[in-house]
Amino acid sequence: MESPSILPKKEAAEILNTYMNSIGMELILIPPGDFEMGSDANESNWYNNEKPVHSVSIENPFYLGKFLVTQKQWIEIMGSNPSKFTGESRPVDRVSWNDAQEFIKKFNEKEGTEKYRLPSEAEWEYACRAGTTTRYSFGDDESELNEYCHHGNSDIGSHPVGQKKPNPFGLHDMHGNLWEWVQDVYFDNYEGAPADGNARENTDISSRVVRVLRGGSWQTSAVGCRSASRYFFPQVVRRNSSRIGLRLLREI
Repeated sequence: MESPSILPKKEAAEILNTYMNSIGMELILIPPGDFEMGSDANESNWYNNEKPVHSVSIENPFYLGKFLVTQKQWIEIMGSNPSKFTGESRPVDRVSWNDAQEFIKKFNEKEGTEKYRLPSEAEWEYACRAGTTTRYSFGDDESELNEYCHHGNSDIGSHPVGQKKPNPFGLHDMHGNLWEWVQDVYFDNYEGAPADGNARENTDISSRVVRVLRGGSWQTSAVGCRSASRYFFPQVVRRNSSRIGLRLLREI
């Protein structure tokens, strides 16, 4: 598979459009670029925490999981399954942000690297939008959402990954199925948010800090599954979090 011309010359010969790791996790190459993060005044049914719209520049390419982390993959690294809705090909659920960090630590050790992590909120939205500026990665028409997304409680519980259509980057379940942890501490607006795609952190925080969730879940309304939609949850809590999972980023 040929390497995209967008990559630095010194890396282009080594980087493929997709990457498969040792536990069968497929990752998609996400190119660098600029985008407008948040909801503009023309978007209907937005929330105040999606403001203000601001320009973000993603300077480096990265790999992002084609799918949410599955229960099979989680068990291989962690040895147990915390999920409420069980099934090897279903995404792991009922994991706290702290659990996600422990999984990443152990997986990096297994792979002999430090390149795996959660995406920043900006990286996540950039990958979800995949070059689009519409409410969803497929457009503005909510009636098409069922083709791309498990949402709205129509069928209670998570679903096996990859059953719905992917976004333009080839990523599945960016809308719906499970909310996805990202690295960032939650703030109720984007004032002072980084413009370089890095995670927004707060060095003066307690162990019960609230972290950002993105994407919506099997229970979320269509409005909550938009590309710009944001939610939040305490990073230490796993109980009653059967709507929450994760997707991994691999740095290049």
